[in-house]
Amino acid sequence: MDEREFDDFYTASFQRITGQVYAMIANRDEAQECVQEAFVRAWAHRRKLERAEHPEAWVRTTAYRLAVSRWRRTQRGRRPTDRAVGPTLEAAAPSEAHVALVAALKQLPEAQRQALVLHHIADLPVHDVAREVGVPEGTIKARLSRGRAALAALLADEEGLSHA
Repeated sequence: MDEREFDDFYTASFQRITGQVYAMIANRDEAQECVQEAFVRAWAHRRKLERAEHPEAWVRTTAYRLAVSRWRRTQRGRRPTDRAVGPTLEAAAPSEAHVALVAALKQLPEAQRQALVLHHIADLPVHDVAREVGVPEGTIKARLSRGRAALAALLADEEGLSHA
């Protein structure tokens, strides 16, 4: 796609795509900015765009993903600091219980460890953990249940060893 073809594509599509993204995110200024950024990316990837079956869909999807990413960054900025990164944990030396917990967490499968940390340490509700990890809520609930059971067993074993 040469410069003239791309300009024609932009002229024919910009308002339509902006209207569609606006309908999805309900913020016209943000929609315009995201569509403009999507077209910048489209120009950079114009060889890929030439091969795309629906170039407008490529730009629209890119613009929508940009809008979602911006929204998430904004929402994270408004969220209170997670307990895990609060000043009390950074300033205090780790206790024996903390060291034991970290050691036990390391023994869990990564998916269970991730679910436990996000839910119990970062204080995210199950639906936010599911969204962040990209799996259904039921999967997160199962990982939490299995992870808590495994963690309890590991910590009980650790406690049994320390009293022996």
